[in-house]
Amino acid sequence: MRLLHTMLRVGNLERSIRFYTNVLGMKLIRTSENPEYKYTLAFVGYGTNPDHAELELTYNWGVESYEPGTAFGHIALGVPDVHAACEKIKVAGGNVTREAGPVKGGSTVIAFVTDPDGYKIELIQRA
Repeated sequence: MRLLHTMLRVGNLERSIRFYTNVLGMKLIRTSENPEYKYTLAFVGYGTNPDHAELELTYNWGVESYEPGTAFGHIALGVPDVHAACEKIKVAGGNVTREAGPVKGGSTVIAFVTDPDGYKIELIQRA
């Protein structure tokens, strides 16, 4: 088995595509519309299946916001330098909600970013 994608419901598809591509550096891989059921999908990622997992951004026509809830935690991205990634994200207009620093009780350097719909993205420093 292999993880293929994670689906996030978004309130504004273009805004979310801009965030994941311009702020986090992902590529827009493909989009599709389903007029009969009134939704649009956009897949973004750093590569394509099957070599890389993707994010499926789902826009249900006319729904502008969702409550992320308490069950979902975050998406994690590995980066070579969390401090530099945070600066780049800020310059691109992203919202760093936890500055780079060691994880509580450990030494791994992490930070958190929040996307336009309130989803948390953890940046983890990987050499």
